[in-house]
Parts: sequence; C-alpha cells; structure tokens
Amino acid sequence: MLSLVSIPARAAHDLLQVFITQPYLELHTGPGRGYPVAHVVSRGESVDVLFRRTDWFKVRTERGIEGWAAARELTLASLADGSTFKVSMGDRAGFATHRWESGVFAGAYAGATLISGYSALSLTDNLKIEVGLSQFLGNVSNGFIADVGLAHVLMPQWRFSPLVTVGTGYEHVSPKVLLVQPTDRDDQVAYAGIGARFYLTRRFFFRGEYREYVVFTRTNANEVNEEWKLGFGFFY
Repeated sequence: MLSLVSIPARAAHDLLQVFITQPYLELHTGPGRGYPVAHVVSRGESVDVLFRRTDWFKVRTERGIEGWAAARELTLASLADGSTFKVSMGDRAGFATHRWESGVFAGAYAGATLISGYSALSLTDNLKIEVGLSQFLGNVSNGFIADVGLAHVLMPQWRFSPLVTVGTGYEHVSPKVLLVQPTDRDDQVAYAGIGARFYLTRRFFFRGEYREYVVFTRTNANEVNEEWKLGFGFFY
C-alpha cells in the first residue's frame, strides 16, 4: 500500500518579510553597486531578509530568487503591519555607505592658521562630491577659500580608509598693512590632495588631509601653496 506523505511549506515566516512600496527594487549579484543587477522585484511583491553585510542585505524573493539589495533602497519598503523598514546607519556599515557627511578641520595654509568645514554627497561608496569653505589668518594677510571637488575613498569598508582629492575654487586674500595701499585679491585655485579617515564610534570619524594648491594669479607666475588639516566628521 502506497502512502503519501505531505511535507508542507513553512507555516509561518521565520524571516523578516518586507514589502516593496517603491516602483521596483534592484537585486545585485553581490554586496555592492559594482556587482551587476540580476533581478528586479516589482512594487507590491515581498522579499525575505536573510542577513546583512555592511550596508547590503541578502534577500530572497517570493519565487526563491536570492540577491543583494542596498539598505538605502530597503528603507523605502514596509513591514507587514505597514510600518517602515528601519535600518541603523550609525555604525561601521554606515561609515562604509552613507548619503551625506560633514566635518570641521584645523590646520595651516601657506604658513597661516586655517579653520575649515565641508559637506559631501556620496555618488557611490567610493566617490563623493565635496564642497568646502576655509578661512586662513596669517601675519601678512587673511583670506578664505571656497572650493568644490571630488574625493575618491580607496577602501570605504576599512576602518582606516585612504582617500585622494581633486578640485577647484576661488581664493580671496586681504593683505595687512604694507608700504603701499594694500589691494584685495580674488584668484581661481586648483588643488590635489591625499588623506585618510578613521572610524571612531557611532556616526563620527577622524579625517586628515594634505593638499597642494595652485593659485592662478594675474601675474606671469602662479603661486603654489601647501595645506594640511586635521579634524572630525560625521555621516548621516
């Protein structure tokens, strides 16, 4: 006599289930945007969250297809009770992958005391657009620099991450008392630099940087000024 034994599917979800509320969710073959998109989950469908690696989640679709979804995109999804799927970004995973960051520095520019601040928008985990504003106070002149540039973080997943920077901007210089009537200057500048950042705790990190500026003066000879600065940043 042949007996049938039925093996039922899971009676209940033992994994976290989230529902896609945005038009679609891209699933990559690995935990990073450098991996190709292998599948797209449509609005209204659900995925099971398997585990997290840095700022990426391994998920499984209703059809059993597995892939990697960015935490930033999963925050747009909702849970079964309609609440938003919340992802903590205040940790090492957030340090490796975040949308915005800002910071303040102190250092020296062309021998003058420097204070500066910046904000950055992440295009990818490695590439950021940075906007900065610096003020320098010297014995001969004071001034400020406004700049915009790109920062390339070489190993964003490391606690200690080297970086390189390049950009352009404007420098305003106000000379102090001279033998002749001082004249303010406004010149375009370009810079290239190297540096590193080090994750501290929660949303805070330490950053140091060295830059070499070329000042395009109105004379036949351009100026080359060195800058170094150390400071603290936070991501959000």
